[in-house]
Amino acid sequence: MSVSIPTGAEAGAPLFAARGLEKRYQLGGVEVAALRGVDLDIDAGELLVVAGPSGSGKSTLLHLLGALDEPDAGSVRFEGRDLAALPERTRTLLRRRQLGFVFQAFHLVPVLSALENVEYPLLIDGHRRGERRQRAAAMLERVGLGGRVDHRPDQLSGGERQRVAIARALVHGPRAVLADEPTGNLDSGNAAAILDLIATLNRDLGTTFVLSSHDPALIARAPRRVLLRDGRVATDEREPGGGTSAEVGA
Repeated sequence: MSVSIPTGAEAGAPLFAARGLEKRYQLGGVEVAALRGVDLDIDAGELLVVAGPSGSGKSTLLHLLGALDEPDAGSVRFEGRDLAALPERTRTLLRRRQLGFVFQAFHLVPVLSALENVEYPLLIDGHRRGERRQRAAAMLERVGLGGRVDHRPDQLSGGERQRVAIARALVHGPRAVLADEPTGNLDSGNAAAILDLIATLNRDLGTTFVLSSHDPALIARAPRRVLLRDGRVATDEREPGGGTSAEVGA
């Protein structure tokens, strides 16, 4: 039985709409509040950074936006639909087809080549081998790794591995990419190059990018900056004129 993913349920709705998000964890028998009533709208095509010190709730927020976890209170709507109200099978397909994920530690499969890592989401989703290879090769070319398709992760630099991870997150054409500390394991030069790449992809593909970071250099260059402090939105700033992806790479 096929399962459809509901999209565009509310005309004019933001891509993501978080309302009253709360999330608590038990650590060593003590309850810790990671999020305390977060409200946040993210429009299609935006590039924004969720900033804040360690423990401010950045990763928790990205996990809730990406339907990797459920809030203890409040809701996340994706294109107008409450994620928690969707059947688990539908949420799984939404993560697989509508969202892409990038992590600080890359999470590449070490025994697979760059091409095989990038085509893996298409394999899971049942695409034929020829189509998978063509789309993966084209995405690696787009991120500047057209000459490294046969290299395994241990044969690539940290910056190159993150480019492979970005290509993997984009190969299925998602509506949004959620990147948790995508420059955290990179030196300043590679971090700047990765941010420039993300800005270019955001502009050229129209894909929404939501990044988390505590890197001041990355945060300063973002067109929109949402600062979390103690699990709450402290500030939400945009560049004059609303901010554009081109400003990130300036």
